Amino acid sequence: MALSRKDLLGLEQLDAKEIESVLNTAGPFKSLFTRSIKKTPTLRGKTVVNLFYEPSTRTRTSFEIAAKRLSADVVSIAASTSSVVKGESLIDTGKTMEAMKADIIIIRHSLAGAPSVLARNLNSSIINAGDGFHEHPTQGLLDLFTIREKKKRIKGLKVLLVGDILHSRVAKSNIWGLTKLGAEIRVAGPPTLIPKNIPDLGVKVFYDLDEAIKDVDVVNILRIQLERQQENLFPSVHEYIELYQMNRERLSKAKSDVLIMHPGPMNRGIEITSDVADSANAVINEQVTNGIAVRMAVLYLLSGSTGKKAR
Repeated sequence: MALSRKDLLGLEQLDAKEIESVLNTAGPFKSLFTRSIKKTPTLRGKTVVNLFYEPSTRTRTSFEIAAKRLSADVVSIAASTSSVVKGESLIDTGKTMEAMKADIIIIRHSLAGAPSVLARNLNSSIINAGDGFHEHPTQGLLDLFTIREKKKRIKGLKVLLVGDILHSRVAKSNIWGLTKLGAEIRVAGPPTLIPKNIPDLGVKVFYDLDEAIKDVDVVNILRIQLERQQENLFPSVHEYIELYQMNRERLSKAKSDVLIMHPGPMNRGIEITSDVADSANAVINEQVTNGIAVRMAVLYLLSGSTGKKAR
């Protein structure tokens, strides 16, 4: 089985059937974690390249572990230590990797659309590991997998995204994926951090978190990018804590079995308190584990797609 495309560039391009194919494939891969031998020869002889133009720990490591558990040969390249610092272009770097017989190239880049540029110019499969403020599709998929695993469904659930929606590629992928699988999406945050056109995606906008959280099934808390505070997009961190921090008092307004999610890394004490992050409602560590299974599924499904035209 394979995806009907050679690349994973975003959940906007996938239909519900393709998304469900990834989620269904990830389940058996997760079962490998309980075995004494946690590897399968599925991608033996394949070469996977991690090409990261931005710093990353979780995503890069997760992809590396996923590829190695599938028995692929893995090469990780940081742009700061590559020929990029000598002025080599993105396409030339990609073509060099392809000439070295890279079957799958995983790229994180600060510019939205960079993975699409590679996909159009290479025969290797391209996986978007986060591009600018655009998308982070495998994070979106692992969030969907976690929700479905815990709630047994996605259709009809009320899901709340809280925080910096404007700059969050995680939020974009969650919105596309959840909407296609039939969830109701709410977003909450300071007005300056909510995109003006987001209602066009069928999303309900709230500026009052206490109102937004009522009756929701899932709360996905986004990291406040403190570096953005230099742009004065909200008055102060203290005010953000007062209005949008997820704490016990606010959690009590949601359903008793609400799921608390966070893509990491967390700013404890700012967007989320430690007692909430470590509560029985939180599935944050499980998201990390599920990320490996989902990325194994993506690598496996794309490994049969190399040579297909991008769509």
